[in-house]
Order: sequence, then structure tokens, then C-alpha cells
Amino acid sequence: MNALDVLIVVPTLNEGENLTELLEGIREHAPEAHVLIVDDGSADGTEALARELGARLGNIDILQRGRRLGLGSAYVAGFGLGLERGYRRFISMDGDLSHDPRHLPALLAASEQVDVVVGSRYLHGVSVVNWGLRRLALSVAGNRYSRLVTGLPVNDCTSGFQCFRREVLEAIGLERLRFRGYSFLVELKYRAHRAGFRMREVPIIFVDRRFGFSKLGVRHVLQSIWAVWAMRFGRR
Repeated sequence: MNALDVLIVVPTLNEGENLTELLEGIREHAPEAHVLIVDDGSADGTEALARELGARLGNIDILQRGRRLGLGSAYVAGFGLGLERGYRRFISMDGDLSHDPRHLPALLAASEQVDVVVGSRYLHGVSVVNWGLRRLALSVAGNRYSRLVTGLPVNDCTSGFQCFRREVLEAIGLERLRFRGYSFLVELKYRAHRAGFRMREVPIIFVDRRFGFSKLGVRHVLQSIWAVWAMRFGRR
């Protein structure tokens, strides 16, 4: 890895309880990767802690946006800044420890051979820990539905743990992405697939957050139901 090879973009909103373990894990499993924290005005000291950890661990930057602007918007901002700075590969990763840094080497290794790598909860059965049956059933059904409508060649269409080569983001055009919520994660994959880029899934074990509260609500699920049809037929 060269100095501007990998940028890991981590959106945060009140993730102070998780941040130390997350960033120490990233530094352990992807020691040369750079990290960009995109913080949406956390009130729990996330930004200050990120700066302290950056001084200790190195290669950690913070983009403070001041208010909650949404997950997709955070990734667009982070990826856009990374493209400007010349990074070659981009990883999206949750800030709540549900995406274990120990899976980073597998994503990076696969990204040397394909253009898009998806950390999949559903590649070999179900690899999810600490979810209730209702939430798990909703996720499995939602992914099958998304795959049926969009034709995506992956089992985990809604995964937020993924790696994109620079060429993918440039071809997609971040400014042309229409969704800013959790549907953004599906749209990234869909547009990459439609553009003919090579995709591969690698298995991960997804562990529900131990601290803080999930930002995923019923509204996001309902939005995703119509969003996949909007992608399919090119509508807003």
C-alpha cells in the first residue's frame, strides 16, 4: 500500500463509546490505511476523541459537518474529498463496531482483483449476531427483494461494509447519486453493476452495536422499498 492507497470513510453521530476500539482495530488490521471520520455534529465528544486518537494512531482526519445530514450524504462528502486527494481505494464502514476491522484484510485483498467488494452477512447462510428474529427476517427479506428488483449479483445488497476502486466512483459520478439515506448503499452497488464493474462478496460476521442507538428506523425501511424501483426505472 502506498501513502494514498486506501481511505476508510466512517460516518459518525454520537459514537464516542465505540470510537477508540474501532480506530485501534483499523490501525491493527489495516495499518497503512487512512481514515476519514465524517461527523454530523455529535454531542458526545466524538470529534474531540477522534482528534486525540488521530494524534496517537496517525493518519486519521475529521470532516465536521455540524449537523445531521444523513448517511449517504456523509459518504458522498467523504468519497469526494478522498477523490480530490488522490486515493485509489475507498472503504465504507460503520462507526458502531458492527463492522469488525478484522475483515478489512479480506476486503482489501479482493479489491486487488475486482472493482467492488461487498462485506456480506448472507454469503454463507446468515452471519449476524445479536439481532432479534423480527429484525433479521426484515433484513433477509429486504435483501432478497432488492436483489430481485435490481438484478444485483450479490446476496447482501444493503451492506454498508464495502470497498470501491477509484474508477468506480469516478464512473458513477457522486453528484448523480439520488439517495441519501440507507438506500444509498444499494444505489452505489446498482450503479456500479449497471456500469459493468466486477463485483465480489467476502463473508463477514456482523455484530449488532453494543453501545448507543441504531439510526435505522421504519421510515428508512419503507423508503428502501420504493427506492429500488426508482433505481430500476430511473425515477426520483
